[in-house]
Formats: sequence, structure tokens, C-alpha cells
Amino acid sequence: MFWQHTSVVRRRTRFYGTGMHHDPLISSRAKPLTSWGHDWVVVTLIVRCPFWAPTKVWSLPIAFRLYRNRQGVTKGKKRKGKAQKKANPNHRTRPELAVELISLVASWFPTRTLLVTGDSAYGGQSVLQKLPSNVELISHVHPEGVLYEPAPAPDPHKRGTHAKKGRRLPGLAAWADDPRQPWQKLVFDEFGLRATLLVKTIQALYYTAGKDRLLTIVLVRDALGKRPDQMFYCTYLDWKARKILSTYAGRWSIEVTFENCKQLLGLEDPANRKEKAVRRTAPMALVLYSLIVAWFHQVGHRHLQFPDRPWYRKKQEPSFADMLTTLRRLSWWDNFRPLHVSSRPLKKSLAQLIEFLSLSG
Repeated sequence: MFWQHTSVVRRRTRFYGTGMHHDPLISSRAKPLTSWGHDWVVVTLIVRCPFWAPTKVWSLPIAFRLYRNRQGVTKGKKRKGKAQKKANPNHRTRPELAVELISLVASWFPTRTLLVTGDSAYGGQSVLQKLPSNVELISHVHPEGVLYEPAPAPDPHKRGTHAKKGRRLPGLAAWADDPRQPWQKLVFDEFGLRATLLVKTIQALYYTAGKDRLLTIVLVRDALGKRPDQMFYCTYLDWKARKILSTYAGRWSIEVTFENCKQLLGLEDPANRKEKAVRRTAPMALVLYSLIVAWFHQVGHRHLQFPDRPWYRKKQEPSFADMLTTLRRLSWWDNFRPLHVSSRPLKKSLAQLIEFLSLSG
């Protein structure tokens, strides 16, 4: 599961790795916007914890790469009439960093098949054609992407090269309007996707991205017209549309992860200037998020106490803020344990103090 994150910092020329990057958090479909800061390519592990959060999905960051745009890598100061530095041949794009991270994680689990989901930035040929053998992918088909039927069986009596792809299939708009293939209605009510969708499914070649690799293509239309028509592809040929879209919807948990890391773990607070500090600080906040969720799954959920809020009596599943509160509470109790308090009023006062400290952050 991939996500591109831009951390905004004060604009100065001496911060390592900063640059102008597309900021998905403040952009809209009609108006893309940029921010000055660090841009991280992150791979996360999607987990479900049905015992204490049956309806939620959690995205745990496990690997990171700092993206530096071409200007940030090659830009040099003009001194005494000298020209700027030549382009750095070692510059790597976001998809190239994504492939590096995918290969790294795949090497950790060589005997397991991994499923990666990513948006359209990580769905082109630079990723799809370089996947390790034990990795599958779900991503977007470009709205103007061209699909083809599989290549026909080669004719042994025909000389010359054989066809690499079959007949060209209709584009997104033409396929959506084709009455020969009716829409299938699917209702989703899950984390990240609560909508009624109309879908069409075929198996085809997305030749510009995957060459001769056959893919499952899903055309999606929002029944209420709130979203534009989209196409998704999946490298699993036996998966149905519902399973593909449900799996892809789990990517929403990545947005929640970065919001929590910013609001509660100080992801955007440091203004590091040196390379080592930049490369260590943001990943540390993301790793802490993963460790806290893992700790809560192992230990913390047994000690969960929701705060007393008269306007919110029906809460049943913890948020990440509740996890942090539980961790602080248990940590403070562990610190005060050597005091051996025996007085009942003192115990009550100590409990109130610890509760206050655990909620204060």
C-alpha cells in the first residue's frame, strides 16, 4: 500500500531535501496545489483487528524513501558566471522509489504472495512491469488509457513477427455507454467505501503499462453521480469486482495514519536542516505509530477506557488517540508503582492525577 506524503516546512534554501511538491491534502480535482516541504514515498501494511475494532482498517508504515524532485537534486548556485550543475543521473522518480520499496518488502517474505495497492502514480509501466514475482498489484487505469484484447494464438504457417495484442477495445466513455454489457449494481458499506456503485468487468491488456500481462479491468460508476467514472485493474485474474474494490478501499486508512501522525505524534513539527536528521525524524514518527498500534493489539486493548463524554455514549471502537491515552495511563501507573500507596484517599487522588496526565498528552 503506497502513499505520497508532503511535509510542509518553512521555506528556506538550506533545508535538506525540500522542494515544491504536489500536495494531495489541499488539492482538488479541479485545482492541483503544491507545497514547499519534504515528500515521502511510504509503504504501509494494512491490518484488521476484529477483536477490538471489527469495522476499522489500520495502515502501519513499515518502509520509507525521501523523494527529491529533479530540481532539488540538480539545482546548484551560480557562482562567478559558472553554469548550474549537470543533471544527476542517479535521480529517481516516485515510481522508481516505489519499486525499490516493493522489492525490499518482497525480499522479507520470499515465500508469501504480497498484494500492493496504489493510486495512478504507481500504476504505470515503471511499476507494473518491474514487480517481483511474488507481488500482485491493484491500481488505476488512466481515464484515457487504451485497452486491448489478448493477442490471438500465433499461426505456425505465418512468417514474420506475431501480434503482441489483439483488437483494441472501447475507451472508458464508449465502454460505459455500451448497452451490450449491462451494469452490475454493488452496495458497499465498509471502512473507506460507503456507496452504491455500478460496475462492469472484463479481462484485457493495458498494453502501455503491462505489455502482454492480462489484467482484470473494472469500470466503476457512482450511482449518485458524486464521483467521475473510473477504471481499476488487478493482476489477480480470478478476483471479482467486489473484492477488488473492497481491497482498494482499505487505502483510506493511509489518510487516517498521516493525520494521526501529524496531530498526535508531531510528524510535521521538526524543522531539521541536515540530511541525517531529515532522513531519521519523519520515519521515526511513522514507526512509532506502527509500534503503538501493534502494542495496543497485543496488550493495550485489555486496558482500554473510553473518556467520559456525555455527548458520545455509544463509542465502541478505539481511535489512535484512545491508544495513546491507554499507553500513557499504563506508563504512568508503572512509574508510580514503587510508591506502594496504601491510603485509599491517596490512591483515588493518584488515579485522578494519572487520568489527567494520560489525557493531557
